[in-house]
Amino acid sequence: MSDQAPPQQTVYDALGGEVGVRGLVDRFYDEMDRDPDVKVLRDMHPENLVMSREHLFWFMSGWLGGPPLYIERKGHPRLRARHFPFAVDASARDQWMKCMRVALAESGLESPLRERLDDALFKLADHMINRASG
Repeated sequence: MSDQAPPQQTVYDALGGEVGVRGLVDRFYDEMDRDPDVKVLRDMHPENLVMSREHLFWFMSGWLGGPPLYIERKGHPRLRARHFPFAVDASARDQWMKCMRVALAESGLESPLRERLDDALFKLADHMINRASG
């Protein structure tokens, strides 16, 4: 009998691993494409979202406790630096969170975990702000 505690389940695992994280990312981008209220956010992205989806999937994989795909492929995420060319203000943050909350609501995560993840994602999105609103 082992005295070791069982490994802690990651959010990556709770989402269903690669399939669940990819589903979350795809639902996020599908919502961004669908909702006219997030046009400013959509316009920050290329017309073809294939690479945007891939990069967010790679990032989210590692950030949620799964394989560090982004770091393996592109190095440190340097999120603020990579987003600096875009005018990210509170409105853009809120549009990003609006799409992510739709994806989270459909993710199958239990409420307490979903709420903690929402809080963490809001902090991450808020950290990306590089322009004053208005």
